[in-house]
Amino acid sequence: MVEAAAIGTMLAEIVPGVVILDEYSRVVWHGGRLNDCFPLRDGMLAADIFPFDLPAAQDQTTTFTTSQSRKFLLRCKPLALPTTRMTILMLEELTDLLENKDARLACLESIIDSLDEGVIMSDYRGKMLLYNKAQEKLEGLKSDRVVGKYLWEAYNYSPELSEHRRVFDSGTPIIAQYRAHATIKGKPQYVTYSTYPIVKDGETIAVFSVSTNETKLKDLLHETLELKRHIAAPSSASKERPSTGAMYTFADLSGISPAFRNLIQEAENIALHNTDILIVGETGTGKELFAQSIHNLSKRSKSPFVAVNCAAIPENLLESTLFGAVKGAYTGATDQTGLFEFAQDGTLFLDEINSMPITLQSKLMRVLEERMIRRLGTTTVTPIRCAVISASNEDPQELINTGKIRLDLYYRIARSCLYIPPLRERKDDISFLLRHFIELYSKTLNKSITDMTDRLRELLLYYRWPGNVRELQHVIENLVIRSDDKQQLLDLSHLPAYLRATLSSQRSTAHPRKNETRPLKTAVSSAERDYILNLLEQSDWNITKTAQQMGMTRQSLQYHLKKLQLRKGEQSY
Repeated sequence: MVEAAAIGTMLAEIVPGVVILDEYSRVVWHGGRLNDCFPLRDGMLAADIFPFDLPAAQDQTTTFTTSQSRKFLLRCKPLALPTTRMTILMLEELTDLLENKDARLACLESIIDSLDEGVIMSDYRGKMLLYNKAQEKLEGLKSDRVVGKYLWEAYNYSPELSEHRRVFDSGTPIIAQYRAHATIKGKPQYVTYSTYPIVKDGETIAVFSVSTNETKLKDLLHETLELKRHIAAPSSASKERPSTGAMYTFADLSGISPAFRNLIQEAENIALHNTDILIVGETGTGKELFAQSIHNLSKRSKSPFVAVNCAAIPENLLESTLFGAVKGAYTGATDQTGLFEFAQDGTLFLDEINSMPITLQSKLMRVLEERMIRRLGTTTVTPIRCAVISASNEDPQELINTGKIRLDLYYRIARSCLYIPPLRERKDDISFLLRHFIELYSKTLNKSITDMTDRLRELLLYYRWPGNVRELQHVIENLVIRSDDKQQLLDLSHLPAYLRATLSSQRSTAHPRKNETRPLKTAVSSAERDYILNLLEQSDWNITKTAQQMGMTRQSLQYHLKKLQLRKGEQSY
C-alpha cells in the first residue's frame, strides 16, 4: 500500500480530505483536515461511513449532508495500480466557507449581484472582470456585453482618461465622484461612485468602483425642487436678486426641449454635491448662467460667487489675481487678496479655462489637489474653502490631444461634467426663445410687436446661430428696435443687410425645393444624415477630425450620430 500512501499524501496537500479504498471498499489510507469529521480507521468499510453505494458512484461527483447538518462535496475517482484497483475519495466541506475558497467565492459573487449599489472591477490591463446587476440597471448595459472588454471600449472614451488605470498606477482611491459614463436613449446616466485599488501582498492587482443607485432619490429631489420653485418664486417684477454676485437661478433659464430640461435636471442634481464642476459649451450657450444657478441652489448660496475670465487677464497678472500677492513680490506689487481667498465658502467660476497658460495650469492643479494657496512673494500657505466651477468653449478631449490643457488638471476640474448642447441642436428652444425675446423686448422698448412673419421665422429657424442664445437675443432686440412703434409683426425688412444675406444663403442649402413633397423634418434629417455620413467616410470615421471639419465639438457630433442612428458598417458607434 506504499503507492496508495504516496498518492494520498500528495493529494492531501491540495484537497481538504482524502480517503483511499481497496477493491472491496475498505479504507486503506486516509488523511487531510477532515479526519475529525468522520470515524475513519484502516480496514473499515466505506458503507459504514457514507450513506450511498460508493462503487456505483465511481468517477462521479455527489453531495451529502451529515446528521450535524454539515454539507460535503464528494468526488470519486478510480485508481488502477499494477497489482490492484482502488478508489480515491476527495472531500470538501461546502459549509466551511473559511476553508473552501470556491464556495466562499460563489457566496461573494452572489452577494455582489444582490447589492443595490453598482460594482465594476477591472484588472491590470483595464479589462472589466465584474459588472453586477445593479450596475446594469444604472447604466443600461449588459454584463455579458462588457465583461472581458477594455473599459474605454465599453464606454467609448480615450484610454488616457481611464480613472481605473489612474487608480491602478497611483494606488490612490478616487472618492465620491458624480459623473455620467454611459447613456440610455441619448440621456447621460449620472451616478455617485468611488474607485478603490485592490492590494495583495503590497501590490495592486485590480481596481473596483462602487456606484450608488440614486435614481429614485434624484426623481423625488427634482419634484421637490420644482415644487419649491413654484411656491417660493415671486413675480419677476418684485423678485429680489441675491447680493452674492450670482444673479441667476434655474428659474431664469429658458427652454422647452427635452435635451434642455434634462440638462437642467442634471445641473440641479450636481448642485447638491460638494464637488468641482466643468461646464462645456460653445460661446453664448449660457455657461455662466448655469454656473450661477448651480451656486444659488447649492449650500454655498449665501456665500460669494466670484467669476473671472481667464482669457481676459494677461498671463503675468492672472497668477496674482487668482492666488494673491504680497508687497514687493514683483515691481509695483502691493498686498493683494487672490480670488480663491476672496470667494471664501462660496464659488469661484473660472471661465474659458482652456485659455489658461500651461505654466499656470500646474499651479492650479496643485491648489485643487491640496486645497491650499500661497500668495506670490511668501511661503505662508492658506487653506481655501470655495468650490470651483470651470468652463470651456472647446471640446476637452481636443484640448488634451493638442496639449492646450493638462490631463491631470482635467481630472481635477471635471469631477462632474456638464455639456450644454448648442442652440442649433435644439430647434424647439429656438422657437420658444424667439417668442420669449419678442415679448421681453416689446415690453421693455414699449413696442406693439406680438409675433413675426412666417418667412422670417423660417429663416431664423434654419440659421445655425454660431453665437447661440446670446446671438439670438441680440438679433431679436435689434429687430424690435428697428420696427415701427405701431407695427405688430416683425418681417425681413427689419433685418440688417448683412444678416439678411446670411440667412437667405443658409436657407437655400438647408430647405427643400418647392417641388419636393417630403415633410420638412424628414428632408432636413435626410440631408443632415447624408452630409455627416459623407464627411465621416472621407475621414475614415475619425470622429475628432470630422467634428473639426464641421466646426463643432466632439460631443456635439456624437449627439448627432446617436440621434440619426449612424453606424460604421454593422457596428454600433
